[in-house]
Amino acid sequence: MVTTVNSLISRLQDLLLGHLTNSGVDVVAGLHDIVARASALGPDGAWLAAAAHADLSDLAVAQGQVDLGLRHLDAAVDAGYNDCVALHVPTVLPLHRDPRFRAAYGRMRVTQADLDEFFWLHREMRIAVSDARTATVDNIGRLDTGVSPLALAPLPTRVPNTPGVLITRIHLAVIQGALQRSAVKAEFRRSSGNTALDLIDGTWDPTRARYDARHADDHDTRRHHAAQARAFVERPGVATDLAPCPPLGSLHYPA
Repeated sequence: MVTTVNSLISRLQDLLLGHLTNSGVDVVAGLHDIVARASALGPDGAWLAAAAHADLSDLAVAQGQVDLGLRHLDAAVDAGYNDCVALHVPTVLPLHRDPRFRAAYGRMRVTQADLDEFFWLHREMRIAVSDARTATVDNIGRLDTGVSPLALAPLPTRVPNTPGVLITRIHLAVIQGALQRSAVKAEFRRSSGNTALDLIDGTWDPTRARYDARHADDHDTRRHHAAQARAFVERPGVATDLAPCPPLGSLHYPA
């Protein structure tokens, strides 16, 4: 099969989704393969090589392999990675004292418009996880047989000033996909269980089920509207010229 940017995007999403959902994929080998294939595409594939290097860096640091993680971060920055917000997550903060990390961070360039979107993307990751937990609690004990998918904010569609934004969009899409897959699986399991109650022992309460269905529909509608209202909107007149990332340590990861 011919390797294209689109095929590598799909491959990267599948790899990361499989890793998040514990599907047994060899994510490290897969990411190295993406680096090789993306690099072969030249400038068009550079940002995908950067994405794979950034993910390899995260995995290495999480496993205590700091030297390897910093080498991958260096390669990611060289290929266009510039998500300075991601480099302020709590797990990365201990690396801020390392001169190799500081040197890599200092080479990154970003526009204010892209920085705004980086903040939005990371904030939406946190919101998506929080909303999924809330929905799980809200659906406990529902007797209806409906299935409520998660309400997820749409991904931004603006043309970014730097391709590094595309990397974080993929990360948000993967997190949303993993959460949605888990939620729908749980919902079908609950729905099937309620159907079984009715068919097997007749303990299902249709009046309560109708009430739960209406209540769930109301909740779903409100969540959908709230997610749509969170869609990213670029600020009028925001700067689009490249500049160094804000000083290391000056950013706060979105709560």
